[in-house]
Amino acid sequence: MKITDTIRYAGVNDHQVDLFEGQYKVPNGMSYNSYVILDDKIAVMDTVDANFTHEWLDNIQQILDGRRPDYLIVQHMEPDHAANVANFLKVYPDTTVVSNKKAFNMIQNFFDLDLEGRKIEVENGGTLSLGFHQLTFVFAPMVHWPEVMVTYDSTEKVLFSADGFGKFGALDVEEPWDDEARRYFIGIVGKYGKQVQALLKVAATLDIQKICPLHGPVLTEDLGHYIGLYDTWSSYTPETDGIVIAYTSVYGHTRDAVYLLAEKLKSKGCPRVLVYDLARDDMSQALSDAFRYSKLVLATTTYNASIYPFMNDFITRLVEHNFQNRTVGIIENGSWAPLAAKVMKEMMAPCKKIDWLKNNVHIWSAVKEENRKEIEAMTDELCKEYIAKNDTLANKNDMSALFRIGYGLYVVTSNDGKRDNGLIVNTVTQLTDNPYRVAVNINKANYSHHVIQQTGVLNVNCLSVEAPFSVFERFGFQSGRTADKFAGQKVNRSGNGLVFLDKYINAFMSLKVEQYVDLGTHGMFICSVTEARVMSDQETMTYTYYQNNVKPKPQTEGKKGFVCKVCGYIYEGDELPEDIICPLCKHGAVDFEPIQ
Repeated sequence: MKITDTIRYAGVNDHQVDLFEGQYKVPNGMSYNSYVILDDKIAVMDTVDANFTHEWLDNIQQILDGRRPDYLIVQHMEPDHAANVANFLKVYPDTTVVSNKKAFNMIQNFFDLDLEGRKIEVENGGTLSLGFHQLTFVFAPMVHWPEVMVTYDSTEKVLFSADGFGKFGALDVEEPWDDEARRYFIGIVGKYGKQVQALLKVAATLDIQKICPLHGPVLTEDLGHYIGLYDTWSSYTPETDGIVIAYTSVYGHTRDAVYLLAEKLKSKGCPRVLVYDLARDDMSQALSDAFRYSKLVLATTTYNASIYPFMNDFITRLVEHNFQNRTVGIIENGSWAPLAAKVMKEMMAPCKKIDWLKNNVHIWSAVKEENRKEIEAMTDELCKEYIAKNDTLANKNDMSALFRIGYGLYVVTSNDGKRDNGLIVNTVTQLTDNPYRVAVNINKANYSHHVIQQTGVLNVNCLSVEAPFSVFERFGFQSGRTADKFAGQKVNRSGNGLVFLDKYINAFMSLKVEQYVDLGTHGMFICSVTEARVMSDQETMTYTYYQNNVKPKPQTEGKKGFVCKVCGYIYEGDELPEDIICPLCKHGAVDFEPIQ
């Protein structure tokens, strides 16, 4: 397979394997990828699994066409990629092995090879010239072994990504990338989201046109989609709205409760409900979907004064893979001493940012009328935001939405007749409740101020504490005059035709401008409320919470200058220009402070 005119594919497909790493079902096999860069000097990128030694060497021989390799670059020492290092050196003994110190220690452990005079030990950021191709090595520890590094070819704009961007499945089988890549990521790399985030920051500085992973297809188109998914997965952000119900049941009573819940969830607007019988279904798929969707219900029985073994296994995997930032509910069953809820909560104590449901279900042996009421209450709590998004089911005159107004942070949405727009504001005030009137202050320099003056309508979205920094980047650090702030976003519309946010809000209000007050730098829009919906019971995002928990801490160590208090942008210099405008958030000199 030709990757480019000078980069060739030398990997193999494995249809013999049934369980990858002895635990993950791979009905469509696996690929073990290896690449050859043809230049003045020839580099072979990684080897393959031990079961395919001769097939791989045949591929290498055919690509070399009589030439000899100069370098074997070892990015990752796991045996499915490095098992043939010694075999390769027997065939091509004059080859120099290129890797890092940790990998060379592992090579010694695996093969006991004497590489004196036949190795190049690279540092993080180190380079290697092949002639036309210029390679840079970037260390990626714990993605997903400590010695891992990736390689960037700045000439052809190719990232050799090691296990990053890999997936289950052989290359000669057609299947969607997202699902098997997600299952691979959560199972293989998922614990190390922080390390993946660090690698993505480096990748963001590179011009990448192709990604060559060690498993799965070479990625050549729509790279933003794949990189975006990796950012979502590694930041533990829910990818999709929906509810996963994972259960075990001995005699069927817990299963009855689960399927009753699933039916009610579907009837009340839940966009997706997935049910997993942990004793029978693929555990890795259940785990993958628990990370994919925003909400999880765990249902099991008390068993041997603990919980049923398959549920124990499932929760252990959740914790080990860094499960966090999700809403979780519990259904427990016990005939004489129910302990399941207590045990499950204790097991999940290490998980961060878990929003436990207030309404849980407690079954004594079989489902009874009181359990049906508990299931109804759990359904209402789980579906509150889905009902609020549904034009048919929503209460559009829920004025308790105004209780979400405080000294918080909001996204004000509008439309200029061509495109939806949104910006971050921090001054929204309820003025009266008969009739309901709200004041919104907006800086005149913002495009939204101009749009709202022209149209007289706006929506105020009350951000909840779930909102990540990316929301503030999208709506606060770019102008709606030039940027489409809703590109690629799911769009919901209220009765006035304007957008309300699909995620990260606890309420929104549709407003009609009744009066305008000029405040100099700002304009105050005094509005009547035409629609109000409550989306969730999450707390409103305050400015203090944003500063302490959401906004990234600027990396000021060793730097001299000034830092933007809003976004963390650093201006290096002895004096701050009076007319400075932050290139990220567009705030002026008043929002900068000296680096201490």
